[in-house]
Amino acid sequence: MSGMPPGAAVIVDTNVVVAGLLTANDTSPVARILDGMLAAAFPFVLSAALLAEYRTVLVRPKLRKLHGLNVAEVETILTDLAQNAIVLNPPPGTAPPAPDPGDQLLWDLLAVREDLLLVTGDKRLFEDAVMGVRVFSPQVFVAGYEPR
Repeated sequence: MSGMPPGAAVIVDTNVVVAGLLTANDTSPVARILDGMLAAAFPFVLSAALLAEYRTVLVRPKLRKLHGLNVAEVETILTDLAQNAIVLNPPPGTAPPAPDPGDQLLWDLLAVREDLLLVTGDKRLFEDAVMGVRVFSPQVFVAGYEPR
């Protein structure tokens, strides 16, 4: 992504991955981000906790009906993502509290390195006085995204 500091990497929130699988528009920002992750087109970060959250959400029966993938297909996507990712496993509780307690795993990742950015559709995360400057919507990320 242009404007990303050298060596920077992106944390992609679960809501972006889910939306990327659900959209019928393969040129939408969320689809481009998911495709970029699968193609290792930009550096992105996962933790064991974030990957587990991706899995938990993607195999929910209601979501499986929407995206049409079986559990084995979801596992294949997750394996591909994990193989392309920079894997960091921060100790819990090292970051300040997240604006949404359910997103603490994202905040813990952001706290590991100052060059990490977060891409999310969760508007509450943009409002954080400290970390909010490192949070981007899928649209903003894609607008400056340049594949390697």
